[in-house]
Amino acid sequence: MDVVDLATLATFVLAYGLISGHVERIAVLSAPMVFVGFGLLVGSEGFGLLDAPINDKGVALLAEATLGLLLFSDAVRIDVARLQSEFGLPLRMLAIGLPVSIGLGTALAAAIFDVPWPIAALIATILAPTDAALGQSVVTSKSIPARVRQTLNVESGLNDGIALPAVTVFIALALQDQDFSTASSWIRFTGEQIGYGALVGIVAGTIGGLAIRTASQRSWMDGVFRQLSVLGLAALTFAASTAAGGNGFISVFVAGLAFGSTARDICPHVEEFTEDLAQLLAMMSFVIFGALVAGPSLDQLDWRIALYAAASLAVVRPAAIALSLLGSKLRMPSVLFLGWFGPRGLASILFGVLALDEAHETDLGPMFVVMSWTVLASVVLHGITADPSVARYAKWWSRHGAEEMAESLPMREQRHRRSRRHNT
Repeated sequence: MDVVDLATLATFVLAYGLISGHVERIAVLSAPMVFVGFGLLVGSEGFGLLDAPINDKGVALLAEATLGLLLFSDAVRIDVARLQSEFGLPLRMLAIGLPVSIGLGTALAAAIFDVPWPIAALIATILAPTDAALGQSVVTSKSIPARVRQTLNVESGLNDGIALPAVTVFIALALQDQDFSTASSWIRFTGEQIGYGALVGIVAGTIGGLAIRTASQRSWMDGVFRQLSVLGLAALTFAASTAAGGNGFISVFVAGLAFGSTARDICPHVEEFTEDLAQLLAMMSFVIFGALVAGPSLDQLDWRIALYAAASLAVVRPAAIALSLLGSKLRMPSVLFLGWFGPRGLASILFGVLALDEAHETDLGPMFVVMSWTVLASVVLHGITADPSVARYAKWWSRHGAEEMAESLPMREQRHRRSRRHNT
């Protein structure tokens, strides 16, 4: 990427910012749709203003920085103590729904594309994480039960970090750049990636958080540098984990959790600062996606790619979520609502770019084109259905909802009320 590319991105970010309030009032448009559309317009298939190769080091660096900052930002926002009482539904969707989604997606990719199972698993895992930003009204509308909104928000915030170890392992398996001749070598590689990454994240996030807390309490630290120091902590964590043989992205996510638990209250604006910066990088990444990924993939669509993209959005995810929510007491409209709103967005884009960057000349089959078309379809479909679906679900809830329903009460409270009724 050169200065002209950067100026193109910056100019559009500024121009969109000037009219963003008006655009957001147009129900059929979302910011990701606008930025992807602009990328298509200025990319190689459009005016050619943004025409860097997808394996350009600048693109890879933007992808790594965006993913790392998003993971850290998501983790810092998570209140672990509060989450313990409300984690029933997100835990089901993450612990059951996510693996089932990867498993179903792997089987489907292997059947449709006839590729080796590591590539099929890589395709499925790249498309497993969700992006709540593609249906922002879903997680912000007060007409939706708070528990349903929080479930989607927590799932979206955590599933990219949870899927990351699997993405890393499947990339290595697909590229055969590790010795996986024995089960012990596979387990050792996975353990090093996750174990070292998590250990470095815990140590760096805790020590960094305590250091910033101590310096702030003793008035050694200026307010602005509380925020800048947090960015330095995230970058240091990534570098230290990579040097130690762990996965830098896993480490950054765990560091965000540790930092949030130790210093969130002493840095009241760090969440907004990291989230705003992550959002800026995310929108730039959507432009890059439109220009350098989706654009060149437009003429590569065939029935197999269309079938997989449709099934990934409308069958694999809803089926996995429905299975994970068995026994949760949620009504069918809620299950369908949670199943449909699993938009594929930034995490899938960044995972795909990272896989391509690692692959160099290795053929990953249809992985990149499948990712491109699935994300492009999701940006459009989830963007235009968000408001109508919220209105329809809210109407159902206003007619049939009640405080004692599972949509309103944590599972612990449901059990408590049932037990109390039984005892009386």
